[in-house]
Amino acid sequence: MKIQMLDLSEQYLSMREEVLQKIDEVMSSSRFILGENVKKLEADVARYSGAGYGIGVGNGSDAIHIALQAAGIKEGDEVITTAFTFFATGGAIVRAGATPVYVDIDPVTFNIDPSKIEEAVTDKTKAIIPVHLYGQMADMDKIKEIADRHQLAVIEDAAQAIGAKYKGHNVGELGTAATYSFFPTKNLGAYGDGGMIITSDGDLAEKARVIRVHGSKPKYYHHVLGYNSRLDEMQAAILNVKFPHLDNWSEARRLKAAYYTEKLNEQLADVIQTPIEKEGNYHVFHQYTLRVPHRNELQNYLKEAGIATMIYYPLPLHVQPVFENLGYKKGDLPETEKAANEALSLPMYPELERGAQDYVIEKIVEFYSNYQNDNMQETSVHEELKAIG
Repeated sequence: MKIQMLDLSEQYLSMREEVLQKIDEVMSSSRFILGENVKKLEADVARYSGAGYGIGVGNGSDAIHIALQAAGIKEGDEVITTAFTFFATGGAIVRAGATPVYVDIDPVTFNIDPSKIEEAVTDKTKAIIPVHLYGQMADMDKIKEIADRHQLAVIEDAAQAIGAKYKGHNVGELGTAATYSFFPTKNLGAYGDGGMIITSDGDLAEKARVIRVHGSKPKYYHHVLGYNSRLDEMQAAILNVKFPHLDNWSEARRLKAAYYTEKLNEQLADVIQTPIEKEGNYHVFHQYTLRVPHRNELQNYLKEAGIATMIYYPLPLHVQPVFENLGYKKGDLPETEKAANEALSLPMYPELERGAQDYVIEKIVEFYSNYQNDNMQETSVHEELKAIG
């Protein structure tokens, strides 16, 4: 059996005619940039997120960068965030001219640990970027309390968490702004790059709209240094077809995750750690991520069995070569580094079949059973040799 991390083919076939119709409409309209499809998606996603404004941009990385710039982050400022995330989070901070300040994670959720934020705040701190990793929101109450006390902007990196909730609040409701990625693998994915900023701050929204078109308003008059980063009509049209299905897909992911958790805990609860959904959270399981011993050996074993897995993320940002100038070293963020050695994500998508899940579970159980037996035999041999000696 061959099992992919993500298979988008079945999803496409289920809406193929509608997608092709929308693509044809865009082609026939000859309006490819910032047209009605983008406006509709911006309005719908903003409303869905409980925010006042949506600003479609070229990708999720630009969404973070532009949101920071629109929030007034500039050279000399510091932005506190997590090192256990995709590079775009830290990269966007540097691109905005600021310095990323990395703090450790909560080992239960993999999200930024609010108790570590306070001690990292300095006179230069101007913002916090919590990353809602794997589809579960960070502890926003504590983060917002710290941010309010120090008058800091909160830019939620929700690239993996569209549709997630925290104590009844949507992504973007508790922060200054939030950012989405529509990369094809995301829970709401385009057929190319795309991203969006959502906010209820009208001034920030207007600045972001200007920044995404080279900083011009009106056209050809430039008052700020902006970029060419616009969500195009084709991708927006495709996302408009897919968007109404998002909640059903999220529920399907949750059901797949619950099944993984139930079956794995029945046999391996004392060996591995399955994902934990914090009380009050609604986890949308962009990834289903385990903490496991002998992670690399397990990944290789599953690969040989035809099962794809992914490691998100093997080298945390604070020890990435490009950030060497920041002065971090191995051991500075112990929970982050431990997670980087233990995290393994299993196949997860709404159409994943039960039989495929059973096969994945069977092979994981098989690995640890074999590993334990091999180690017991090895220990026994060592004991015999010791006795002979």
